[in-house]
Amino acid sequence: MLSDITLGQYFPGKSIVHKLDPRVKIISIILLVVTIFLSKTYAGFALMFITALSLIAVSHIRFSTVLKSLKPVLFILAFTMVANIFWTSGEHPLLEFGFIHIYAEGVIYAVLMALRIVCLIVVTFVLLTYTTSPVALTDALERLLHPLAKLKLPVHEFSMMMSIALRFIPTLLEETDKIMAAQKARGANFETGKLMQRIKALVPILVPLFVSAFRRADELAGAMECRLYHGGEGRTRMKILKIAPCDVAFMLLLIALLALNIAFNHVFPNVF
Repeated sequence: MLSDITLGQYFPGKSIVHKLDPRVKIISIILLVVTIFLSKTYAGFALMFITALSLIAVSHIRFSTVLKSLKPVLFILAFTMVANIFWTSGEHPLLEFGFIHIYAEGVIYAVLMALRIVCLIVVTFVLLTYTTSPVALTDALERLLHPLAKLKLPVHEFSMMMSIALRFIPTLLEETDKIMAAQKARGANFETGKLMQRIKALVPILVPLFVSAFRRADELAGAMECRLYHGGEGRTRMKILKIAPCDVAFMLLLIALLALNIAFNHVFPNVF
């Protein structure tokens, strides 16, 4: 069950997306998020959906892997769709039963909002976690936030904390699976019973999970200290980040995508 959660996992590869500069990927995610939220037409949503599918195809990430990343947010998607269906009014009623009023506009709005969330998750996972190693992500964040270091802010520590947190997510999920399997072998039941019983059944999982997490963090800190690790100024890097022509072309493509989406909002009638 928890093995389906792919957040924080890195899949090595040699695709064009893998070779992009990590700084370009972070900036690209910001541009894509802005573009997705600015989409107000059917053409704009279709363009975002095609962009998300194109990123999956170019990155050579299995489509089944991307679908797994959507499983943890299925409840959020369902709740968002139901809320928009029942709370959005319009001029074309589909169902009227007592206080329940469902309009065609509400159904369309619910589907488009779900599509927007799916596109956000896909572009973030494909560009950030699936195709970017934790080390490259740390360097990229540190470089982008470097101007804040002049204000005496702990830029390197923040970047390292973010990358380690992403790296630990798959490890903790694997540890949780092992603990749950051990508890089930002892007769624990996590799938049946009332809500309070299920919550109480999670206590034998949380306690060893926290202990394991603190132990792993202490081991990691000890290993870094033994290797005389220190970040910030004076630290050398095996791979130097350089902007390549493909990075510039990718950024120009995304800027054109954003401009095209804004143009769609003025040419085509808005959905919202």
